[in-house]
Amino acid sequence: MHRPRKLLAPLRQLGPGLITGAADDDPSGIATYSQAGAQFGFAMLWTVVFTLPLMTAIQGISARIGHVTGRGLAANIKRSFPRPVLLAVVGLLLVANTLNIAADIAAMAEALRLVVGGSAHVHAVTFGLACLVLQVFLPYRRYVAGLKWLTLALLAYVGVALLVHLDWREVAARLLWPGLPATRDALLTVVAVFGTTISPYLFFWQAAQEVEDRGSPAEGGPQRTPAQVRRHLRRIRTDTAIGMAFSNAIAFFIILATAATLHAAGTTDIQTSAQAAQALRPLAGDAAFLLFALGIVGTGLLAVPVLAGSAAYAVAEAAGWQGSLALRLEQGEGRGFYGVIAVATLGGVALCFTPMDPVRELFWAAVLNGVIAVPIMAVTMLVAGRREVMGPHVVAGRLRLLGWAATAAMAAVVLALGWASLA
Repeated sequence: MHRPRKLLAPLRQLGPGLITGAADDDPSGIATYSQAGAQFGFAMLWTVVFTLPLMTAIQGISARIGHVTGRGLAANIKRSFPRPVLLAVVGLLLVANTLNIAADIAAMAEALRLVVGGSAHVHAVTFGLACLVLQVFLPYRRYVAGLKWLTLALLAYVGVALLVHLDWREVAARLLWPGLPATRDALLTVVAVFGTTISPYLFFWQAAQEVEDRGSPAEGGPQRTPAQVRRHLRRIRTDTAIGMAFSNAIAFFIILATAATLHAAGTTDIQTSAQAAQALRPLAGDAAFLLFALGIVGTGLLAVPVLAGSAAYAVAEAAGWQGSLALRLEQGEGRGFYGVIAVATLGGVALCFTPMDPVRELFWAAVLNGVIAVPIMAVTMLVAGRREVMGPHVVAGRLRLLGWAATAAMAAVVLALGWASLA
C-alpha cells in the first residue's frame, strides 16, 4: 500500500522547475523546432544539447534568488537598480509576453480546428477565457497540480518520433558533426532556437513560483534556517535540472521527427506549429498528425498561463502590489495582479483577430525575447552575486561560470541576429 507513495515521492519534489521547463516548449517554440528540423534536418539537433547546461544554470539561479530573498526578480531589480532599468525591463517583458500569448493561442486554435473543425477565432476566444478563468478562480495548489499534469502533453512528441523511421547512426553522426551550412538562414534558425530556449518570462516565473512555495517574509511567510535553505537549494537544483532536461529532450524529439519526415520529403518551409502538424499527416500517418496537433493544444494550455502569470508577477512587484496566484479575487485581493493577467491574456486573444502576419508576430516576439534576455540575465547574475542580497547563498563557482556563459552566449546570439538582419 505504501509502495506507490514511495515511488511517487520523488515526483512530488518536482515543481517550478518542471513546469517552467515544459512551458518553454510552447506552440511558438514547437514552430521554431519544427522549422529547424524541416529546413536543416538533423543538423540542428546540437543546438538543444548545447543550450541545456546554459538554461539549467540561469533558471537555477533565478529560482535560487526567489527562494533565498523571498522576492521575485522584478522586486530584486527594483531594490538594486535605478527605476528606469526596472520600467524598461518590465515594459518589454509585458509586450513580448502578450505577443507570445497571441502566437500561442492562434496556434492552439488552428491545431484544434484541424482536428475537430469549427472556427479558429471561436477556439481562440475559448482558450483565452479558459486560461484566464482558471488562473483567477482556481485555488493555487490545485492550479499548480493541474499544470504539472499538463506537462505530460509534451510526451506526444516522443510518440511522434517513435512512429517514424529513424536512422540513428545518422542522428549520432550529426550530433558529433552537424555540417550546418554557413548561410544567413542557418544563422537565423540558430538564433531562433536559442531565443526560444532561453526566454526571459521563464526567469520571472520560476523565481516567483519559488516565492509562492516558500511564502514571502515581507508578507508573513516563514523564515528559514540556514540548514533548511541549503536543503531547499538542493531540491531546486534537482527540480531545475530535470525540468530543463525534459524541456530540451522534447525539443530534440520535435526536431528529430520533423527532420525524419518533412526534411526527408523536401518540405522545408514550415512557419507554424499547426502547419507542421498538417504536413506530417501524409508522411507519418494520422496518428502522428493527431499526437502533434493535440500536443500543441496541451502545451499551449500550460504556456499561456505561465506567460501571463510571469508578466503579472513582474508588474505587481514593480508597482508594489500584492502579487500571488493564492490571492482570491472574490475577496477583493490582487485586483492589480489579476488585472495584468487579464490584459495580457485578452490582449493576446485580440491580436488573433488583427490582420497581423503570424510569422512576423512570432519573429518580433523572438526578437524582443532575445534582446531583453541579455540585460535581464546580466542583472540577474549581478543580483545573485551580491552578498547583501543573497547572504551566505551567493552564486559562486561552476554555477556562476555557467550563468555568465549563458549570458555571453545570448549576447552573441543577439549580435549575430543584428548582423544577419543588416547583411
